[in-house]
Amino acid sequence: MSTWKTGAGRVARTARRAGRRRVQSAPSVTPRHSRLVHAAALVLGVLPLWVSRHLPLVDLPQHLYLISVLHRLDDPTTLYPQLFAARHALTPYLGYYYLVSGLNWLLPLEMANRVFLSAYVVGLPLSLGFLLRSLGRPTWPALLALPFAYGDSFNWGFINYCAALPLTLLCCGLFVRTLEDTPRRRTWGVGLAVCLVAVLLFHVQAFGFLAFGLPLLLLTTRVPEDAEARGFVARLRPRVPALLGVVPGVALFLGWVVLRFGEPADIQPGVPWKAWGPTFSPQNLAWKGFEQNRAEFFQVLANTFRDGSDRWALYAVGAVAVAGWVAGLLRPERSATQGMVARSRLMGLGLLALALYFLLPFDIRGYVYYLNTRYAHLAAALLVATVPAAIPAWRRPLRVAALACAVVLAFVMARGYRAFSREAQAEWGPLVAATAPRPRVMGLMFDPGSRVVRQPVFIHSAAVLARARGGVPNFTFASTPHSPLRYTGEEPPTFPSEWRPQQMDYERQGVWYDHFLVRGASPSRVFGPQLQSELAVVAEPGKSALVRRR
Repeated sequence: MSTWKTGAGRVARTARRAGRRRVQSAPSVTPRHSRLVHAAALVLGVLPLWVSRHLPLVDLPQHLYLISVLHRLDDPTTLYPQLFAARHALTPYLGYYYLVSGLNWLLPLEMANRVFLSAYVVGLPLSLGFLLRSLGRPTWPALLALPFAYGDSFNWGFINYCAALPLTLLCCGLFVRTLEDTPRRRTWGVGLAVCLVAVLLFHVQAFGFLAFGLPLLLLTTRVPEDAEARGFVARLRPRVPALLGVVPGVALFLGWVVLRFGEPADIQPGVPWKAWGPTFSPQNLAWKGFEQNRAEFFQVLANTFRDGSDRWALYAVGAVAVAGWVAGLLRPERSATQGMVARSRLMGLGLLALALYFLLPFDIRGYVYYLNTRYAHLAAALLVATVPAAIPAWRRPLRVAALACAVVLAFVMARGYRAFSREAQAEWGPLVAATAPRPRVMGLMFDPGSRVVRQPVFIHSAAVLARARGGVPNFTFASTPHSPLRYTGEEPPTFPSEWRPQQMDYERQGVWYDHFLVRGASPSRVFGPQLQSELAVVAEPGKSALVRRR
């Protein structure tokens, strides 16, 4: 009997040792699985950008046109040297335009732009993962942010703002690490300073979130020295590197924004793109009510396609987030030692972005447009990542579920983008072929809509023709002060807003142009007798007609 007990004891000890070895070997498998899942999800996230020739972003034709001009400013085969010059000033938007222009030396322009957009889409979950790790949270919920890389701001072509979002999340993570990581505090502080300036080189509105988000993190983050610090100075000293890290960005922000708001406004009541009154006066602010913002919140997150198919990925992410919350509440990770305030920091950032969505005006005329809606995606990405930490064994299926959300996103976005690309190519292809070199193109978009996507993606079609043939459209972003380009003389004559083609006066504005792109209206109705004597229709694909001077 004693022999049997001894043998049984040996077997039990051997089994326990084997179990310990399996437990010890598990971490070596889990990181590899995590990396594979993250890599697959990121590839799926950018797939829609590469499966179609044309992307349904409203302002993209204008952005590509300006980058083409910037890249070929001295090209005598175009009209660019006659009309444009570089704006030698440090302004927002430089980050996007110059980075893609630099890539254009290595890649065709549209491919260079896709590389940049891919970096943005990948950068959103990666930077959110960095923030999550900085806050001591599990990183798998960062994959749930992939659908929010698309949506309203992306659809409108607010590429500069979208590109600033990953940098914004990165700034938050760097700020936390500058506070908490004592050995590398100065290194993180330098990174914070560089990153914050980079945010401003893309878009000021992302900096607006950081103006509230970083103080929130400062007030809710304890530093290791707090345990023994006595007095205000002792508590302030370890926070100095983080405070110094924001100084360059704040100085640049004050130089750009505050000084600009201090300049006399060009007040022209009722005129598009002009101030209608003093900057913050009631007549110059356009608001959406709370009920309208509440009703539009989920639509803003996923409003690309007319059939609503892009909502599928949003629903999938919501289901996985709910499952993650249930798992985190039922089987929480016991090793977490953070207090309630530290655990609430991410939720605080998400609620801050949500408050900006509900409380800010929609437009500050003459300065900022589509202001509050841009914070919806940031709020959603932060809030969906607040999933509490569950036991490690439950993270693997949740991570795989997040990958399944990326599969849904890739399928619906790729299918819709390909459908739009076929629609756009059916019109733009024949129009470009019928356009002469160095054209002066006036766009008259009476119907800028698409059968596939919700946004008016054909509004800047004139820029497509002008870029393809080295010409100029009647409207470009070079007329705005944040553009890297400016007109060397007077701007091309045009009607006050590209959205109101019915205001075109042919005798005062139209005579400057030799091409007219009309969409959604009959050229004979637009031009009348001029169509018989001076002009001729040379192409009529889809809803468009190209009219050229005889």
